[in-house]
Amino acid sequence: MTAPTDFFASFSTTDDALVLASVSSPAELELLNDWLKTHRKEHPDSSIEVLQLPEDGEPSPGVLASLVEELEADQDRLVVPVRVFWVPAGLPTRLKLVGLISGRDTYRPPEILQRRILRKDPSRARVVAGEPAKVSELRQQWSENTVAENPREFARFVLRRAVLAIERVELRLLGPEYKSPRLVKPEMLDSARFRQGLEQIPGATVEKAGEMLDELSTGWSRFSVDLIPTLGRAIFSRGFDPRIDYDRAEIESMRHALETHPAVLLFSHRSYLDGVIVPVAMQENRLPPVYTFAGINLSFGLMGPLFRHSGVIFIRRKLDDPLYKYVLRQYVGYIVEKRFNLNWSIEGTRSRTGKMLPPKLGLLSYVADAYLDGRSDDILLQPVSISFDQLHETAEYAAYARGGEKTPEGLKWLYSFIKAQGDRNYGKIYVRFPEAVSMRQYLGEPHGEMAHDEAAKRLAMQKMAFEVAWRILRVTPVNATGLVSALLLTTRGTALTLEQLHHTLQDSLDYLERKNTPVTNSALRLRTLDGVRSAVDALSNGHPVTLVDGGREPVWRIAPEDELEAAFYRNSLIHAFLETSIVELALVHAAHAEKDPLQAFWTQVMRLRDLLKFDFYFADSAAFRENVTEEMSWHDNWEKHISAGGEEIFQLLRAKRPLIAGAMLRPFFEADEIVADVLRDAPAEISEKELTKRALGVGRQYVAQGRVRSNESVSALLFATARQVAADQNLLTPAPDLTSRRKDFLREIRRILSDMDKVEHIARDRFFTEERRRRQLLEGG
Repeated sequence: MTAPTDFFASFSTTDDALVLASVSSPAELELLNDWLKTHRKEHPDSSIEVLQLPEDGEPSPGVLASLVEELEADQDRLVVPVRVFWVPAGLPTRLKLVGLISGRDTYRPPEILQRRILRKDPSRARVVAGEPAKVSELRQQWSENTVAENPREFARFVLRRAVLAIERVELRLLGPEYKSPRLVKPEMLDSARFRQGLEQIPGATVEKAGEMLDELSTGWSRFSVDLIPTLGRAIFSRGFDPRIDYDRAEIESMRHALETHPAVLLFSHRSYLDGVIVPVAMQENRLPPVYTFAGINLSFGLMGPLFRHSGVIFIRRKLDDPLYKYVLRQYVGYIVEKRFNLNWSIEGTRSRTGKMLPPKLGLLSYVADAYLDGRSDDILLQPVSISFDQLHETAEYAAYARGGEKTPEGLKWLYSFIKAQGDRNYGKIYVRFPEAVSMRQYLGEPHGEMAHDEAAKRLAMQKMAFEVAWRILRVTPVNATGLVSALLLTTRGTALTLEQLHHTLQDSLDYLERKNTPVTNSALRLRTLDGVRSAVDALSNGHPVTLVDGGREPVWRIAPEDELEAAFYRNSLIHAFLETSIVELALVHAAHAEKDPLQAFWTQVMRLRDLLKFDFYFADSAAFRENVTEEMSWHDNWEKHISAGGEEIFQLLRAKRPLIAGAMLRPFFEADEIVADVLRDAPAEISEKELTKRALGVGRQYVAQGRVRSNESVSALLFATARQVAADQNLLTPAPDLTSRRKDFLREIRRILSDMDKVEHIARDRFFTEERRRRQLLEGG
């Protein structure tokens, strides 16, 4: 902190100062008078005038008139903002909570307690002064940034500058985690930039814009900085380890980056807990707070005021009002210009399948506009990976996949959500902050070409968003829950012993180690029998693993009704095995090629990438091909073996570990098959709702007949993506050859599934061969 005397150290003996003192209680006034007495004694020849202001709220007309007169008196006079700073301690929580909901300063003790506090501990309060500025400098800033001309408006501008100057001093005392936007509405409404844009909107008024800003405005009260992370930790600690797992090097790298540029934190979204975890992560690592966008449907009851004073910006679901869109865009620009950090889900909503959804660009376009308008020389897009060992919400997601409806939010819903966290032990929470993406790198210089080329800007934003998602995936650690779920889903309900689980998991662990894929401690412990037992015990009792006990030895399985929950966990790690799964399918395809098997291999690799692009994130085409080449280089003379075709390719497959394509990709291609089958005799322009309804019916029939392998393929969520695949293949628009092309697509998907059957057959043969050998060794011993 800068000591109070520092602000007068540069005074000459004839300098004058106008002290704007925000004090309103007798105890604070005594502190102010003592402070003034000291400085007047140090500068006896200087004129130090004092204008007392209220601690909160608008000054009275008389005080405002006095300030106008003082500002007109001398353009070279220094204006020095002063306030009494109360060191945080010991105010009863009930009083702080009332203050939080009302929006009052929750660190300032009530007047009735102030003298008693100071008698016991005089160090609890001190007078602090913000950086002074000359009246002439303030007047120039006013004329450059506002459209106002009235002297009273200049006085109000000076008061706002004074508040912000004091806030900067107090921030140095409290720490960056207490940084919060102040005076948003008056500064924006007085801004020349804002008024000019407002004039271009038919029917827009300053009053209507102000009402919308009231709806949007948020902040972090000082108590909420302490309370909300504490409440958040109390909520998730009911079922999770209270210690979030971080990468400390990532934390320090992000801390350094946030010191120089504003950032948008874009997190992966699997649970409503994500909105709680990000503030906790920022607060306990002493990082600046974030301002989180949320749907206005979450502003219910007392939660609305509570969230508004806890960094939540409620936005309307429909942005069809031109004035609202303009106000929101300008609000985002103001936030980043003032170097505050925004926060929302890159996917726009929770993933109910466990895998990352495509990025949403709506809010990101507003941030891009703010950058291109020159409101910051760069804005960082900070990826945030949030992952869990387990989640209680998987039961809800499974119901939704079967065609169920989303539960509306409300107080009853909130109570049930918090209560559910205590149902059982859900393990650990993992938060990772990979390197940020620079907006300047993708959009060029502010005011550059992309400011006037909407198509180029949108393409650049898509690339930025995909890079953010790709970085999230690369740092998300693979956990034991996902690995065990993936393995047991392949057995189609058949139970495995502890030794069988342990033995089979080693190939996947070897692969992850070879690829330097980040894994959790729970995954590392799968190297041991005890670690496997801990993992299946944590997932037992139908969450989603079932323990069958009471026989010669315990065995574990996933029952058909629990497959969709298990699929959520399996889907969270597919990205780590995606390329190797594609390789397996392409090898079988090449083995049946009539000519040039190597070319057939590469053609199928890229075709599979294209068919899966709506389900998963991929590196760009060149990098993806390099990754596949690296994967194949683990096999000696692999190109020669593939070129030989037939049996030599199958020898490669038999030697490959793990063989995992069926475990990772079967549900997605089976969903494609069901949708393609429905399209055979469906109208050309069938609606999404009707297509999903038919696909659910056909899917249930095929499960009953054994024509698809598992219940998880029959999912409204997977059918939505399968419809995107069909649309991408031009199968949802009228055309003369539409029927034949739909049939060709169905045949192609079925060939891929047939190739997958071959991979699984080789994997099963190897499993049973090794199992026989293992039992023979045990019996022989």
